[in-house]
Amino acid sequence: MTSERGTFGTRSVQFAFLAIAGGAWWFATETGSVSRLLLPPPASVYATLERLVQTSAFWSAVLVTLTTIAKAFSIALVVGILAGYLITRSKLAMDVIEPVISGLFTIPITLFFPMFILFFGIGSGSKVAYGATYAFFPIALNTIAAFSGLEERYLRAARSMGAGRWDTFRYILLPGAFPVLMTGLRIGFFICLASVLGGETISSVAGIGRNIALAAELMESARMFAWITFVVLSSVTLNLLVYSLETRLRSR
Repeated sequence: MTSERGTFGTRSVQFAFLAIAGGAWWFATETGSVSRLLLPPPASVYATLERLVQTSAFWSAVLVTLTTIAKAFSIALVVGILAGYLITRSKLAMDVIEPVISGLFTIPITLFFPMFILFFGIGSGSKVAYGATYAFFPIALNTIAAFSGLEERYLRAARSMGAGRWDTFRYILLPGAFPVLMTGLRIGFFICLASVLGGETISSVAGIGRNIALAAELMESARMFAWITFVVLSSVTLNLLVYSLETRLRSR
C-alpha cells in the first residue's frame, strides 16, 4: 500500500509538472509575452500535429528513426554488456580499463560527430554508429558496477557446491547484477534515443530529427513544435513504460 501511494504521488508530481508547463506555454502565447513566430499557440501545434500523423511522410520519418535507434541500441547492448562482464573477470582490467571508460564518458562525444559523418556518411549509418557509441558507455559502466558489486562469498559458496561457470552466471551473477544492469540499459536506451535524434537534426537525409531541422530552417514554428511535441510525449510515455517494466522485474 505504501509503495502504491508513493508511485501515485510520483506520477501526480510528474503530470502536474507537464500541466504547469503546458499552462505556461498557453499563457505566454495568449498574452503576447512571446512572439507566436517563435512560440506558436498550443492549439496551432495540436492542429498541425493532427494533420501530420495523417500523412505517410510522418510515419515514414518515424520508421526511419525507430529503425536507427533499434540498430544502435542493439549494438550498444551486446557490446556494452559483453565488454563490462569481461572486464569484471580480471582485477587488472578493472583497475586499468574501467577508469578509461569512465573518463571517455565525460567527453562530449558530439564533438566527434563530424568524424562519424566522414566515416559513415550522412545517412542512417552515421547515426547508428553515433548512438551505439554514446549508449555503450552507461551500459558498460553499469554492467561493470553490477557484476563487480556482488559479494565474493556467494560465488565461493556456489563453487563449493559444484556449480560450473554457466550455473554460477545464471543463478548467482545475473540475478544479483540484474537491478543495476536494468538501470544501465534504461539510461543507455534514452541516451541512444537522444543521440540519434540529435544526429538527425545536425546532419541527415531522413528521420524525425531531419524534419525538425527542416521546419526550423523554413521558419515553420508550428510544424517544428508539432514534431518536438510528438518526441516529448513519446519519450515520456516510453520512459514510464520502461520504468514500470523495470519495477515489475525487480520485484520478482
